[in-house]
Formats: sequence, C-alpha cells, structure tokens
Amino acid sequence: MKRDVPSGILLIVGAVTGLVVMTHHPTARTLLEPGAFAHQARLNGLVHGLALASVPVLFLGLLGLTRRLGWSDLGVAALVVYGFATVAVTSAAVASGFVATEVIGRMAEAEGSARDLDHALMEYTGMLNQGFAKVDVVASSVALLLWSAAILKSRVMPRVVGHVGVIVGGAVLLAFFAGHLRLNVHGFGIVVFLQAVWLIWIGVLLCRSRD
Repeated sequence: MKRDVPSGILLIVGAVTGLVVMTHHPTARTLLEPGAFAHQARLNGLVHGLALASVPVLFLGLLGLTRRLGWSDLGVAALVVYGFATVAVTSAAVASGFVATEVIGRMAEAEGSARDLDHALMEYTGMLNQGFAKVDVVASSVALLLWSAAILKSRVMPRVVGHVGVIVGGAVLLAFFAGHLRLNVHGFGIVVFLQAVWLIWIGVLLCRSRD
C-alpha cells in the first residue's frame, strides 16, 4: 500500500508530461520555415527529450498498478505488452526528435545532389517514425485493454475505470485498423490525450487507495 501513492504520482506526472509534449510538438512544416530552424530544433529536441524521460516514469507507475491488481495474469501480460510499446515509442522519439532534426539541419546547408540525398533521408526517417508510432499505438492500446480487463476481474478498483479503459483502448484500435486514425502530430496527440486521461484517473485512484 505504501507504494500505491508513489506509483499514482508517477502515472500522473508521466501522463501530464505526454500532454505537454504533444501540445508543444513541432511539425516538419515549422522546422522548415525560413529563419525558424534554430529555435524549432531546440524545441524539438526538448520536447522529445521530455517524451523519452516520461517513458520509464510511466512504466514504473504502471508497474505499481500491476502490483496493486495482485500480479494477475492479465496485469502481467499488460505490463509485458506495454514494455514492447515503450521500445517502439522510444525509437519513434529518437527518430523524430534527434535524427530528423539533424537531417533537416544538413538540408539547409546542402546543395545539389547532397540536398536530394538529405531530403530522401528525411523521408526515410519520417517513415521509420511512423512505423514505430504504429507499433506503439497498437501495443499500448492492447495493454490498456488488458489492464482494464484485470481491473474488471479483480474489483480492486471501481469497475467504471475498467469500462472506460475498454472503450478507449478499443476505440483507438478500431479507428487505427479502419484507417481513420492518421498518426501525424494531431492524430497521435489524440491517442496520447485519451490514454493520458485514463492514466491520470488511475493515478488518482492509486493515490487515494486504502487497505
């Protein structure tokens, strides 16, 4: 029980950090604006650095949730799947925050064939980012479904939070596989927002938990 409050705080901090990151996330258009690259590059590195820092914070918080649910098979499976998602989102953040920024900086100074090569590298980096983002969205949504099922089965927490988790995780997966969810900054931001609301709710419940 003594670990529930720290776990809840970690979930709240990690989820809020994700919201801050998506609110200030630059786009390729802003990075390519004339005269704005230096500022946008620093901002891009900062927000993706925050995103990377939030990954272990959220994982530790969700480890606390899994412990609170009694290390059930569903909870452990959720933690494993979410761990898979963290690998993908870490890779996406590195590609978008550091690799892409470096390539765009080179493009601004290159000419002729070198510029064409850097442009191709930028497109390739973008495809890598999208690929990792897709893995993260699917895996994290599946993990959310599994934790929600564990909540509904264990009755350790209010059932409504489990039902909402099923709706959020299921809706994201349905929209993604139906082709209605584009993982640009706006689309990925929607996923982050929906998951953050659920994570903050879980964090509050952990902070208020009693024997």
